[in-house]
Amino acid sequence: MTTDEATDITAITQLIVRERESRDLCFFNRMADCFRQDSLIDISWFKGNGKEFAVASRGMYERGMRAKHRLGPILVNLNGDRAVATLSGIIDIPQIIDGIELTLSSHTLFLYKADKRAGEWGLMSFSAIYRRDELIPTTPGKSISIEAGILEGYRPSYRHLSWSLERTGYEVNNDLPGEDRPETVASALAELFAWAGLPVPD
Repeated sequence: MTTDEATDITAITQLIVRERESRDLCFFNRMADCFRQDSLIDISWFKGNGKEFAVASRGMYERGMRAKHRLGPILVNLNGDRAVATLSGIIDIPQIIDGIELTLSSHTLFLYKADKRAGEWGLMSFSAIYRRDELIPTTPGKSISIEAGILEGYRPSYRHLSWSLERTGYEVNNDLPGEDRPETVASALAELFAWAGLPVPD
């Protein structure tokens, strides 16, 4: 790895951390600045460009969905002025159902594209591969009962997330990449790496 490559990888890593931290801390203008005007975000509850994503994230916060993110290490794959990055993440969303405090945790693999223009890196996309999720009472000993069959029809990789979002008024895309459909994972990774002119690791 050359010094320039190491510098670029550091810049991309910091850009991704800045974007996610801005979301958690409600720095929505700073969040928007991380994305290109022609970027594309495609996740469970939103599809559009990065600027619109920041506005919609502010709206989600104001509607009471106060998501926070636990981020794993970021792996950057660099190819000249394009790069793709992946990292494991957990999205924690506090919930109150039937008076019981719970935490909805969605386990994902986050996917980013970034490009370098006029010497500066910016984010071109943000998406996710959904792995699994759970809805757990915050206080030990508490429990809730969800009516039998209410979660039927939701994808196993993001069923609780989908149910929670729909209860809050969001329309959820049921055809996103998820580990319950391995072919969608392979397709998402192939598209990601092809954009950067890189082979999918084997």
